[in-house]
Amino acid sequence: MLLPLLAVSGVAVGLPLAYAFYLSLTNFSLTQQGPAGFVGVDNYQGSLTNEGLWSAIGTTATYVVIAVTLETILGLLIALSLQKQKWARDITRSMLLAPMFITPIAVGLTFRFLLNDQLGAIPYLLDGVGISYDFLGTGNALLTLALIDVWQWTPFMVLLLLAGLESIPKQPMEAARVDGAGALYIFRRITLPLLVPILSVAILLRSLDALKVFEYVYATTRGGPGTETETIQYFTYQTGIQFFRLGEASSMAFILLAIVLPLIIILFRRLDRAK
Repeated sequence: MLLPLLAVSGVAVGLPLAYAFYLSLTNFSLTQQGPAGFVGVDNYQGSLTNEGLWSAIGTTATYVVIAVTLETILGLLIALSLQKQKWARDITRSMLLAPMFITPIAVGLTFRFLLNDQLGAIPYLLDGVGISYDFLGTGNALLTLALIDVWQWTPFMVLLLLAGLESIPKQPMEAARVDGAGALYIFRRITLPLLVPILSVAILLRSLDALKVFEYVYATTRGGPGTETETIQYFTYQTGIQFFRLGEASSMAFILLAIVLPLIIILFRRLDRAK
């Protein structure tokens, strides 16, 4: 019964992974004429000692923490509000979910023009009330990219958390109200503990997706100012496509996989124990 799924997964996922792993063991370059030479683990050794790679990993981690934290808090607050909404529920939910259906590269390009310090509409409006702020300047660019992510993907958190809230049984809450418990106590002692499995899955999915951030960086800052917004995906892209060192870029991708995979396994085991 599993054979068709395994066959499709093997072709769609297994073959590209196997080829990428083979490339990571060679000095393959997009500009070379002859066959690629086998270099073993040299690419991995070079990547592990590459300060630029570790800086990009740190930048990516900071981005993920900021974006996912804000999305979780806002998503939970909005989901709680929508759960209690009595009128125009369908219209409100449709409007809130709209941003996540827009292509990320289109979102990045849109905000690139909106936030441009010379031509952007938002800096122009802020300047009209005496506020000067360079959204894509030094010290601000990474936070701006995280906020763009928040704008687009908070609806995803709302969707998951709202589904989780509506699946929670009503009896414990009703019993707590009968005993005189307040709204904050019910949320802290009943709603939140019952929501933890859904909340953990939502955070995991968003964190994994945020780790792949590339479009916003490519469309807005191109890794700048300097290397301030150079994420791991953009750094790998630069190494493999702009600088043609595809073998080295493949090794960087597998190093990232080796870092992320154990974290996923640990989180899923904790979720299983929580059940």
